[in-house]
Amino acid sequence: MHVFLAGATGVLGRRIVPLLVAEGHRVTALTRTTEGGASLLVLGAVPALADVYDAEALTRVVRVASPDVVMHQLTDLSRGVTGANARIRVAGTRNLVDAALRAGVPRIVAQSIAWAYEPGEEPAGESVPLDLTAPEPRRTSVEGVRSLEAAVRELPEWVILRYGMLYGPGTWYAADGMMADRARAGGLTVGADVTSFVHADDAAEAAVRALTWPSAAVNICDDEPAPADDWGPVFAAAVGAPPPAPGNAERQGWARGADNACAREELGWTPGRPSWRKGFAALTP
Repeated sequence: MHVFLAGATGVLGRRIVPLLVAEGHRVTALTRTTEGGASLLVLGAVPALADVYDAEALTRVVRVASPDVVMHQLTDLSRGVTGANARIRVAGTRNLVDAALRAGVPRIVAQSIAWAYEPGEEPAGESVPLDLTAPEPRRTSVEGVRSLEAAVRELPEWVILRYGMLYGPGTWYAADGMMADRARAGGLTVGADVTSFVHADDAAEAAVRALTWPSAAVNICDDEPAPADDWGPVFAAAVGAPPPAPGNAERQGWARGADNACAREELGWTPGRPSWRKGFAALTP
């Protein structure tokens, strides 16, 4: 296939490009800078220079590329500000979907998240509604997800990858990442809130597999949703941090984790790291 990859220089994009190339796909990769373009050439992609917030330029480069599928891996997480990421989910996705529609692209694969579901007791499956009545600041994130997923569904064929919390090199949960720094400073607290994790390598592999999946929203996470009481001490030990401080709050209803049965049983995807336990152990400071 010819894949137009938006977010090609991000944590997942840098992993996805060589996977696509190794499987014989042709990759046109969106970047805002000539430096980013040079790095993408090394990986085997053809760079397309445009800003996702410049709708006219984006439409032009997608139309020139004329790909078989658009892959949306756009994020804005470097500053740890949720509002910036919500903006790219809303405005960036809108521009990318419009560009794909104008170019006659039939298919899109897009990154979403697996912790936007409404409250419940068990890990959430894909049929659970999004948490649209959440208070701020969570509502901003959920509304961004809702807007992204609604736009993506406008293409004839679409796959929405609802990723668990990413960990591994280049993420917040890396040995040199934001959460490791927080843990080493004594700022990591634990409690009953449940998280589903996925290693960035497994997330990238799922994106490539999704090129041929049927239209659906799919949770992409490991097999072991866990409360912070369980994963927090393991993560802290792995990155050379002191044991995290205990928290006193009850579990927030939405912090329930996600169920990966659809990806595993219906689509044949299995994470290379089935549990964060071994995955965290490989994070060396």
